[in-house]
Amino acid sequence: MEINKPNEDWNQPKPNIPYFKNDPIVVLILGIITCGLYLIYWNIKMAEVLNAVNNKEVISPTIAIVTGCCGLNLFFYWLVGRDALPKVYELTGQPNKDDSVLLLILGLFFPMISAMIVQSEVNKLYN
Repeated sequence: MEINKPNEDWNQPKPNIPYFKNDPIVVLILGIITCGLYLIYWNIKMAEVLNAVNNKEVISPTIAIVTGCCGLNLFFYWLVGRDALPKVYELTGQPNKDDSVLLLILGLFFPMISAMIVQSEVNKLYN
């Protein structure tokens, strides 16, 4: 016979999440105006936020920089969709969904659109 302990989440400390809330349209516009250079900065800041949300290093700053500089954004978005966003969904009370394939394909052809999707999901943490 198993004894189920009630899950007491009310007394758990919330993770110290860095504030990085942008309008997704701003991410798109800045990405286009700077020819993608803004996405390198965005990758670094988003990696900080997602690592704090997950309480572990999901995406290292080195991976964030290299994927932004070398055009490997699809790998960054695949990691975000597979490893980092499920915890965001959990904290915001959304049903868990796997966006890794969508973010991978968009990251290959339209990385700024993938950034918009991720930014809109992360913005829900700050509401």
